[in-house]
Amino acid sequence: VGPEALSLWKSKSTFTSFGVFLLQMGWGDLGAFGEPSKETPNLDQMASEGMLFLDFYTASPLCSPSRAALLTGRLPVRNGFYTTNAHARNAYTPQDIVGGIPDSELLLPELLKKAGYVSKIIGKWHLGHRPQFHPLKHGFDEWFGSPNCHFGPFDNRALPNIPVYRDWEMIGRYYEDFKIDRKTGEANLTQIYLQEALDFISKQQASQQPFFLYWAIDATHAPVYASKHFLGTSQRGLYGDAVREIDDSIGKILKHLQKLGISENTFVFFTSDNGAALISAPQQGGSNGRFLCGKQTTFEGGMREPAIAWWPGHIPAGEVSHQLGNVMDLFTTSLSLAGLQPPSDRQIDGIDLLPAVLQGKLIDRPIFYYRGDEMMAVRVGLYKAHYWTWSNSWEEYSKGIDFCPGQNVSGVTTHTQEEHTTLPLLFHLGRDPGEKYPLSFVSDEYQKVLGQISTVVQQHKATMVPGEPQLNVCDKAVMNWSPPGCEKLGKCLTPPKSDPKKCFWPH
Repeated sequence: VGPEALSLWKSKSTFTSFGVFLLQMGWGDLGAFGEPSKETPNLDQMASEGMLFLDFYTASPLCSPSRAALLTGRLPVRNGFYTTNAHARNAYTPQDIVGGIPDSELLLPELLKKAGYVSKIIGKWHLGHRPQFHPLKHGFDEWFGSPNCHFGPFDNRALPNIPVYRDWEMIGRYYEDFKIDRKTGEANLTQIYLQEALDFISKQQASQQPFFLYWAIDATHAPVYASKHFLGTSQRGLYGDAVREIDDSIGKILKHLQKLGISENTFVFFTSDNGAALISAPQQGGSNGRFLCGKQTTFEGGMREPAIAWWPGHIPAGEVSHQLGNVMDLFTTSLSLAGLQPPSDRQIDGIDLLPAVLQGKLIDRPIFYYRGDEMMAVRVGLYKAHYWTWSNSWEEYSKGIDFCPGQNVSGVTTHTQEEHTTLPLLFHLGRDPGEKYPLSFVSDEYQKVLGQISTVVQQHKATMVPGEPQLNVCDKAVMNWSPPGCEKLGKCLTPPKSDPKKCFWPH
């Protein structure tokens, strides 16, 4: 596709639908990325029919901030999904969080409405569970899923079980109406989420309606689950069973698009919200391949993600891209697909990937690795500079909480927050993707590259205006005691007296 053809296509692109598959999986969990058991045939085929991104990142090593970044196109430190309670702390939206996605943020489905799109989220929202943060108040037209992860079961006295919503109202709770067997890992949720996706696509196709489907299920998040048909079928145990069921479901969704004759009008992207959680490995954790550490960290294993773009008839089959990408780019790219411009009244961190996807171009851009309120590292080209290192505290590590099991790298994987702002640790990710061999401070290579990276960092920090932190205050009174619709089901619970406190974030 040449520049003129691309421009002409974009001017007529208002009927391109798109889907985003967002899971918690590691870079090394797919056969296409080298997983030896080869148990992801559908995702591998998706890669062979589309474009594989080898250098694709999330915006945070934790789920909630990543999802906020995807839907706003902005770093979590800009959209408020961070904490200032303690330096460089990861924070998310548990049941007792008071904050959520601010009204001032413009989410992708809100903007897509201008081009006539219908949007649905299936699975975990995780951008706040109080009424003002409901996804249908932020642009989505339909929702089937939960506001939080499927933690539990809780006793409905000290902690309520997580509700499952259909649109505006809850229709039950996890472990009660939507069973998850903690002993066997059996749950039928992925099959339910699959059918929701198929039905939504069929409905929009029948009405010739452009759509945005955000399929954000959480089967690979501990406690891991899979349906009975997939239990015990993987060489990788229960986690592998969940991956196999997700792979099978994505295959069925793609085949459904083809069967309906709309695959060439539907841009589909698969990626993850953070690296595999090594803390729950090996029984319930994935693989980050050669990369260092996992979820919760700003090393490559925590933030480099598997990513595949699929668009038959537009993306040449079997393409591999080294474009530096980020989940925030899906915001800008989706708007471009719909013939819309991103908001001009705020800083947008995502870039339009269409030139990379359709023309094979490489767009020069940095990747910033944030942990809470701190820029921990930055990647420019093949080089990555660490300005701070920290895996987790000695106190947490002594309790068996390890985000880098078997991967201690002296002076790199630190259990105290180590500042390197004067002399950053510098790695060449082409020669050393595992971040094991920092460049010598006195080498000519170090001095040359550091000057280039320092300019990028200075420009970034000069334009950084942090949003109001949403993850500072917790209060048990705001938990999922009485969600909308609970009275119809007889499932309303009595909340305790409000007692807001500063949230404690250990990592």
